[in-house]
Amino acid sequence: MAIAANGPQGHFKGKVGNLVFYMLNGQPVVRLIGKKGKPSTLQLANYQKMSVTMNLLSHMSGFIKLGYGIQAKGTVHNAHNLATSYLKKNALKGEYPNISVDYGKVKLSEGSMPETPDLKIFKVAGGLEISWDPTHSQELKHNDSVMVMLCFPEKERGREYLNIARRSEGKCFLPLMEEQLKQQIEPYIAFISADGERVSDSVYLGNLNGEAKTENEKNEEKKYQQVKERFDQVEASYLNQVRDEYGNRPTHKAFKILEKEYQVLKEKLLHLPGKPG
Repeated sequence: MAIAANGPQGHFKGKVGNLVFYMLNGQPVVRLIGKKGKPSTLQLANYQKMSVTMNLLSHMSGFIKLGYGIQAKGTVHNAHNLATSYLKKNALKGEYPNISVDYGKVKLSEGSMPETPDLKIFKVAGGLEISWDPTHSQELKHNDSVMVMLCFPEKERGREYLNIARRSEGKCFLPLMEEQLKQQIEPYIAFISADGERVSDSVYLGNLNGEAKTENEKNEEKKYQQVKERFDQVEASYLNQVRDEYGNRPTHKAFKILEKEYQVLKEKLLHLPGKPG
């Protein structure tokens, strides 16, 4: 049962049939409930898009709060909602069931502050160094804070630095372990004013170390390796038996079965994905 708390002209709160009425950020909202049928391919794709997006955002809550927080002020949305909507629509690639993040299109902050010139990133001993033009102006203040986000897709992790330096410093150093420096790294930078009232769009600094293998690619490699190991065993037995017959094919049934498996595995390896190199 739904209740009109403020009279017949007020907003409903509660359940009517398969509709639920409630308030969200001061706004009346209604949603449909009920049993779901078998999802269509489009629905499955949408589910995967949301899953990929939420997994990406799970490692950068602080950055997103600052990066989209100003834009969310005075609206019924919050920073996470805005980031989710943007990334789901603009920063994914591929078709279901192989939808993934297009890191070059990811935007982790959005604001009116102009882009900072001459942004660069380098791998150095013990970590990463990021540099920029420290020149300040009426729009780019010397005490603007520098925010950096590093994504490590291979480990499904991220590291956020929300106040790593000031604009006037012109560079910052991010210490990383040797293992992290060898992984796929997707880095982003943004600047936010000292009073938190202005922020820049985030800038993608470019991929480091190439792209890590997807789960599908890893599974293909694993399957290929399993078939290859079996083939090596069968091939060794096959060649040994032919050698023992001085180059002639044995005529017994066991050899014929072995030969058939040898031929099937050999053909399979020619067309099986996941071959190294």
